[in-house]
Amino acid sequence: MRSVVVTFSLLLAGFAAGCAGNPNSSLARQCENGLSVAYQELNFAKAKGFGGTVEYSKAASLLGAAKIQSEFGKYPNCVDKVQRARAYIAKSQVGH
Repeated sequence: MRSVVVTFSLLLAGFAAGCAGNPNSSLARQCENGLSVAYQELNFAKAKGFGGTVEYSKAASLLGAAKIQSEFGKYPNCVDKVQRARAYIAKSQVGH
């Protein structure tokens, strides 16, 4: 019985380790590059006076969440949030 518990524990630990993203994958690079570009765009939007818009606030929130996703190796979620944030940044500047 003890060997079954040990085996199950090892399998569970291996599965949990496999869930974390590969920091060298193309998704990881896409996440990190996207975060860098998006933060530059966010800073530019703020410098241009768009920091008080609702879209700007949504973008900033999404980028914060994307950074956390990146730290936990959830690169597909990070990339999604970065893309959504960049759309909000662009939208914050439309019509101004």
